[in-house]
Amino acid sequence: MLSTIIYRSQLSESVSPERLQALVDHSSLRNAAIEVTGILLLDGQHFFQVLEGSMEAVLTVYQRISQDDRHFNLIELMRDYAPARRFGHAGMALFDLRDYPQHKVVDALLERVTLSDERIRHDRVVKFLRSFVEGRDKETFIAIEQADRWQLTAPRAFLSQPTWQPAPDQRCEFALQPIVDVASRRIVSCEALIRGPKGASPAEYFAQLHESERYQADLHSKSYAFQLAGHLDLREQTISVNLLPMSLVVIEDAVEYLIQQIRHQGLRPEQVVVEVTEDEVISRFDAFQSAVQQLKAAGISLALDDFGAGFAGLSLLADFQPDKVKIDRKLITDIHCSGPRQAIVRAIITCCQALEITVIAEGVEKIEEWLWLEGAGVRYFQGFLFARPALNTLPPISWPERRPL
Repeated sequence: MLSTIIYRSQLSESVSPERLQALVDHSSLRNAAIEVTGILLLDGQHFFQVLEGSMEAVLTVYQRISQDDRHFNLIELMRDYAPARRFGHAGMALFDLRDYPQHKVVDALLERVTLSDERIRHDRVVKFLRSFVEGRDKETFIAIEQADRWQLTAPRAFLSQPTWQPAPDQRCEFALQPIVDVASRRIVSCEALIRGPKGASPAEYFAQLHESERYQADLHSKSYAFQLAGHLDLREQTISVNLLPMSLVVIEDAVEYLIQQIRHQGLRPEQVVVEVTEDEVISRFDAFQSAVQQLKAAGISLALDDFGAGFAGLSLLADFQPDKVKIDRKLITDIHCSGPRQAIVRAIITCCQALEITVIAEGVEKIEEWLWLEGAGVRYFQGFLFARPALNTLPPISWPERRPL
């Protein structure tokens, strides 16, 4: 089965024309030996390469390419299958755009394609190639620095921040994880993540409950989250709590209960963000919408958590107009090297900007992920890169900073 990988990357400054030609000659022989064909485009600063062959052979070549220090900021644009090779004549042919007049470069490239004219018109890879050659991809390309130019500061603990001791009969606890504004180096919010006794996982906590207790326990557990926030004197940050959407529907006067508990702990409704996920089926949309209206009328903000992970995200975004959207970690992971993820996240950002909805990237674990997201316009971040959740207290924070020259 013929597979295809296409990627783009940035040329390292240290690569001379002689070194580049040696790379092409050597790679062409190695690729031909394992029946990998393709083409390498260069515009002077960026590479764009098509690799074709068996999946195993193409992955072997691509993994070797990924480790090569002659380029960086490598972004996989497409991984797919095809009935025929686009470039069947060479293990790797170099096509330098600078060798052709601008008005002839596309035609010169298409002369090397070994597909029929009909296939050329509809082929996705050829469309990608034309976009690169014509410079249209520059509108969406986000250049990032090499990660080794950055480092994390040593975590700085909060002064006089004692760990809260839950009551012996308390059935759940909470771990706090900050949401940070890296540009201003401040915590803007803390998410209270439910845990079982002594830090047991959420799955373990909910597994001990009877199905009939699920929504009641979910709602009432938030009183402990507000108690923790009051104990830690979180007055400059908001506190985010997760609720199953149906907890707001099934439990009578759920919103009123939340408001009472917020005020009982000395907090204000404006300090609280209720996060709902799109992965639970909401069977009573009218009742849920009414609860959302009550939340907002009281001053409580609404966030869509794990956005992009479920089936109803766009519908919820249209129907309930949240104040915040938290992009799911599955879209964030390795976003710096995934063209499809980048396209999806850029669309989410553009949509939210048009609707004046705050975007938060969650699950950020790598410097490269943060660099790309910041370049795309994201301001608020959450993830292990900055702080891991801490049980019953605020964790120390690490901040990215440039390495000294």
